[in-house]
Amino acid sequence: MSAAEWKKKCEEEWSLQSAPMPDGLDWKSVYEAKPFGRNLLMNPAPYGLSKDIPPPEPELPAVPDRGPPRFQPDGNFTGWTTNSEVLPYDTSGIPEGVVVCALPRYSWFTMEQVVDLKAEGLWDELLDEFQPEIAIQDWYEESQLHDSIYQLHVKLLGADKNTVISEHTVNPTEQRLVYSHEWKEVSHVFSGYGPGVRYVHFLHRLKNSFLNGFHNTQFTGSAVIVRPSKSSP
Repeated sequence: MSAAEWKKKCEEEWSLQSAPMPDGLDWKSVYEAKPFGRNLLMNPAPYGLSKDIPPPEPELPAVPDRGPPRFQPDGNFTGWTTNSEVLPYDTSGIPEGVVVCALPRYSWFTMEQVVDLKAEGLWDELLDEFQPEIAIQDWYEESQLHDSIYQLHVKLLGADKNTVISEHTVNPTEQRLVYSHEWKEVSHVFSGYGPGVRYVHFLHRLKNSFLNGFHNTQFTGSAVIVRPSKSSP
């Protein structure tokens, strides 16, 4: 196929009739990269779980694990940069004079990725002028470990990987009066974000605890998807 035919194929496949499509681009490579409608994050389910199946119930050990405490969950985190932050003991709810034999030790487990939008097949003119919608999705487990078990922070970055052009943060408070153990969806669509976006920085944190064993909050279905839809401011 000629360069013009590859360009036409991209235009028709993704309905890009109103998008800037410069002749100088390698449209065969763009088509083969398929930058629209697919998840640009690597390894979106490190625990091997699906949002379509309820999260597994935690297993209680036959013999309590007295330590040493652990703060790193098991899983295949290929593609993610990970970090654990151990939190101080929380004694705020303990009345004065009460003796407590053991307290849970909480920690945040942070996972992040940076998506290079041009490396995934997008181009400058599209990102700057057309500004396609960038959809974010994540699913986290109602682990019941704490009132705050999940945080999400997504940033659209400029070419220097430092300039923040747009960002979205989620920090929910869990309702634990009634027991529930399902997946909870978090989603957001970036649109009308302005020119200059070249990277997406996806970061989420999930809370774990250690008390007579390790208990963690799991996630699945993390996604960054670019849609061939023109942004509206």
